[in-house]
Amino acid sequence: MIEDPHGCVDYDERGSGPTIVLVPGSCSTGAAWRPVLGAWDDRFRCVTTSLLGYGGTAERRTVHDSAITHEAEAIEAVIRKAGCPVHLVGHSFGGLVAIAVALRQRASLASLTIVEAPALELLRDDADPRHYRAIRAMTEDYFAAFARGDAEAVSTMIDFYGGAGTFASWPLRVRAYAVETTAVNVLDWASAYGFALSIAALNAIDIPALVLWGEASHPAVQRASVLLAEGMRHTASAEIRGAGHFMIATHADVIGRLIAQHVHGAEALAEASCPV
Repeated sequence: MIEDPHGCVDYDERGSGPTIVLVPGSCSTGAAWRPVLGAWDDRFRCVTTSLLGYGGTAERRTVHDSAITHEAEAIEAVIRKAGCPVHLVGHSFGGLVAIAVALRQRASLASLTIVEAPALELLRDDADPRHYRAIRAMTEDYFAAFARGDAEAVSTMIDFYGGAGTFASWPLRVRAYAVETTAVNVLDWASAYGFALSIAALNAIDIPALVLWGEASHPAVQRASVLLAEGMRHTASAEIRGAGHFMIATHADVIGRLIAQHVHGAEALAEASCPV
């Protein structure tokens, strides 16, 4: 745990080797990365954390100030504690926070990996408006259900990402945590909608980047990922066959292998560029 002046931040690490900081998505904690960590078998120094309002990480945002910079500052504290240039990996909303960290340029990053980040502003500015409209319609229905007191309103969002029946298929404890943290997730969406992201801004990210998305993911999520990959200057990308949004659990071996290859490639590039 990091004792930060703005509130505690989850911090845990295991393994040795190049340092990878793994940022989970909404309605979860650093434990979401366990399947991927298991695939690596301690071949990396892996640092896990939780976003604001999840796990032991204190919430810093309010309904009046939901800026994504609050999330970025917490992850920057994690990177400082790691004590070296890190390979930053983010899933879902955690991926959007990772992009915010990269854009702020206040943390030492060796590479960036983004797994299906909700890049809403890129979709809003896209030539095809239907993808932005799809996400906007979903969140409006979700927020309205939550405001009416629907205890399982969050299922609307989860089924949008994972397909009909995804929420119902989850173990009871996982569903319960999603329900418990619904108000935090609503703030996450406010942070995402308020993040003024653009292709021009992405072009300033000058580190090796990897963007992953699932073959079975929602078309809006796929499109956002493609736009992210196109926007950054040094980007590799891959569509994961048969995978949906929650691929860090369902396709951990594939995700782990691709991230490992990306990290080793970035390490080799950095070593080659160092003067002898």
